[in-house]
Amino acid sequence: TLTVDLSTYPYESIAPLCDMLFIDIETTGFTARSSSLYLIGCAYYKEERFHTIQWFADNYQEEELLLYHFFNFAQTYRHLIHYNGNLFDIPYLEAKCLQYDLPFNFNCMAGTDLYKRILPYKNILRLSSLKQKAIEDFLGIERDDGYDGGQLVNIYHDYVSEPKEFSLQLMLLHNYEDLRGMIRIVPVLAYADIFNLPIKVEKAGKNKYTDADGAERSEILMEIRLPNALPVSISYGWTDCYLLAHEKTAKLKIALREGELKFFYPNYKEYYYLPSEDTAIHKSVAAYVDKGHREPAKASNCYGKKSGVFLPEWEPLFAPVFRENYHDKTMYFELTDDFKKDSKKFTKYAEHILQIMAHPIV
Repeated sequence: TLTVDLSTYPYESIAPLCDMLFIDIETTGFTARSSSLYLIGCAYYKEERFHTIQWFADNYQEEELLLYHFFNFAQTYRHLIHYNGNLFDIPYLEAKCLQYDLPFNFNCMAGTDLYKRILPYKNILRLSSLKQKAIEDFLGIERDDGYDGGQLVNIYHDYVSEPKEFSLQLMLLHNYEDLRGMIRIVPVLAYADIFNLPIKVEKAGKNKYTDADGAERSEILMEIRLPNALPVSISYGWTDCYLLAHEKTAKLKIALREGELKFFYPNYKEYYYLPSEDTAIHKSVAAYVDKGHREPAKASNCYGKKSGVFLPEWEPLFAPVFRENYHDKTMYFELTDDFKKDSKKFTKYAEHILQIMAHPIV
């Protein structure tokens, strides 16, 4: 049995506990046709606790027997949970079934790949790698097993030639630790939830700070209620956006832009550009301007200007949209008094910034 603190994350938001089946396999290679499957381990929930079950092949000929026992056991479960199983475990097992002409597959099971769910947030979490062990280290989870799957390949080959109990226990322990670790890293999904579940901005206000050059600047500071508690505090910065998250709250800081920006008019062919005033005017009023002081506008100079306080955005979320230059990817909208009073707009803006931090525009 496994002791797991289920209060660290709402496990049942994934699937009912009784429907979950955690799976991890051990093989001698990455390709089903040219390698051997020697161990399948599962963890499942029953009688208010997690249990494990393992099927081990004492020799290369027992692959088919492993598959048969595993799939007969797994057929009562509805939700498969794994780590990088979409790319390895599942296609490997299905390829082995085809190899032995076994009528088994995972078509009737939903699935959660923990690796795939956390992959987009590697940089935000400052992970050294995306191996399961790296996630365990990030969460402060320790394991008794000191081997990786690659190191166990030769141990298994030696075991087939000369079975030793010590070698068997090493292989079983590694698989067991992978299963236990997989269950215990589920709370890492709380970080993905920040970017995929609804959040709420509970407070927003203007704040003064000193930048790296010693200049005094202003920022918007939003205090956010997170969907689920984070197991480890995180901090992350991107351009002029900064995220600090702890347990169920986060602070999101975005530097304000104060000064003058440009609003680029659509349909530039309907405008003239006035070089002396560095602005564009519509042709309907251009009759009052001397021809020597105007020229046909181009997309890059067809703009008006406005002074104010602005916030950045990377898609036209709030209008009107301002830029410093025509081809800039960073856009801005004016921080008006009406915006300051609208908590829903702040929440929408916070969600936009979080998405950009997770998936930056290059």
